[in-house]
Amino acid sequence: MPQYWYNVNTHKVEQDAQSGWKELIGPYPTREEAEAALAKVHQRNEEWEARDED
Repeated sequence: MPQYWYNVNTHKVEQDAQSGWKELIGPYPTREEAEAALAKVHQRNEEWEARDED
């Protein structure tokens, strides 16, 4: 089963990690989840910052 990765430099999804690990977020089971990776990272960061403020 393929895995999908989001490349933070190219802003593209890669199947089966074609770039260096420092450039990738993942793995994700579907291309759609990998495409949403950056949005999910931003959401988590906002949640963590809100907790830190409490």
